[in-house]
Amino acid sequence: MMESIASMAMGMSAASFATNYSLAVTKKMMDSQEMAGQELAKMLEAVPAPPKGKYVDVYA
Repeated sequence: MMESIASMAMGMSAASFATNYSLAVTKKMMDSQEMAGQELAKMLEAVPAPPKGKYVDVYA
C-alpha cells in the first residue's frame, strides 16, 4: 500500500511539473508574439500613406 501511495505521489508530481513547464512555455511564446506585434505596429506607423489621387486602383 505504501508503494502505491508513493507511486501516485510521484505521478502527481510529474504531472504538476509537466503542467507548469507547458504553462511557462506558453507564456513565453505569448510574450514573444506580443513583442513581435508591437514591433510590427511600430513599423506600420512609420510607413507614410500615399497621397490621395496619385495612384489608380486597378484591382477594384
